[in-house]
Amino acid sequence: MVGRERWSSTPWYRLTPVFHFVPAGNDGESIGNCPFSQRLFMILWLKGVVFNVTTVDLKRKPADLRNLAPGTHPPFLTYNGEVKTDINKIEEFLEETLCPPKYPKLAAKQRESNTAGNDIFAKFSAYIKNTKPEANAALEKGLSRALKKLDDYLNSPLPDEIDADSMEDEKSSNRCFLDGNELTLADCNLLPKLHIVKVVAKRYRNYDIPSDMTGVWRYLNNAYTRDEFTNTCAADSEIETAYKDVARRLAK
Repeated sequence: MVGRERWSSTPWYRLTPVFHFVPAGNDGESIGNCPFSQRLFMILWLKGVVFNVTTVDLKRKPADLRNLAPGTHPPFLTYNGEVKTDINKIEEFLEETLCPPKYPKLAAKQRESNTAGNDIFAKFSAYIKNTKPEANAALEKGLSRALKKLDDYLNSPLPDEIDADSMEDEKSSNRCFLDGNELTLADCNLLPKLHIVKVVAKRYRNYDIPSDMTGVWRYLNNAYTRDEFTNTCAADSEIETAYKDVARRLAK
């Protein structure tokens, strides 16, 4: 179990009320593949709160951790000593507790931003776990359709991008993220999963997100420029290893 302080040069016990416990990678120390862990990691980073990240080797789960959260596997979070384990409730708690004026609000303004791309991971899971060659093409098309729906949303202008005084129709959006040019809770949920789809589908099915999905690629490339995403993401090799036994080979 390895702890790391974020943004603090003084001991964690003086400054840090928040501890984020995440699964460790294969070496027992690095960040392992877990989109739910990264979701919370990104939220804490974006909030700007001082926090401590602890990677937990699930093969050798230490006794003090079992006592802290019995029957629970990472990710989970402690806040001022109180253990919180439900991901959605943790997100709600952080948004309510770490609030303006000291901390930024991260909720998306557009309701549709919270649901955009919400079926991609399910389509990907069905595709990557399939072992029947005759079903592969249909499952791949299902994943592509889900990605296209996200692409359409990212390329469609949001209400605040439309100039009410303009005589011309706003035909396309160039925004960086789901809800605008700043990362929101919606991005913290979708981006870790979308990155896994990109890495795993390429590695085990030789599937690339189509290059003509300009909105999806703009979205990913903008995410890769942000420390809040890249510094909380597991290495591609960790993601590939995590799916080694999940990604089924197509029967011949």
